[in-house]
Amino acid sequence: QVQLVESGGGLVQAGGSLRLSCAASGRTFSPYRMGWFRQAPGKDREFVATITWSEGTTTYVTSVKDRFTISRDKAKNTVYLQMNSLKPEDTAVYYCAVKLYFGLIFNDGRFYDYWGQGTQVTVSS
Repeated sequence: QVQLVESGGGLVQAGGSLRLSCAASGRTFSPYRMGWFRQAPGKDREFVATITWSEGTTTYVTSVKDRFTISRDKAKNTVYLQMNSLKPEDTAVYYCAVKLYFGLIFNDGRFYDYWGQGTQVTVSS
């Protein structure tokens, strides 16, 4: 069992920044990858970014590339999402997720094993 606890959401003006954190606990933690997803009201859940735990290889959805940065701290079992130049369309509940074992698909939430509770990010125009 893995528990994920997110923090760092809030209200920010367009052009501002936020950093989300996701701390994992519950077992010896050495997953294959972790990811961030988001869900805006009335929309489907959307992949945002992912990072492989061992190598630190990152992948982003096109809409956040060059604005968001995913990183991880192995010593703290924590993954981060630094969000810069935020836009109103980034408004959503952001979720972190962990994929324990190797698999080719990284942008579909159905292939992740555990999820955090979500944190609200609201960007005002």
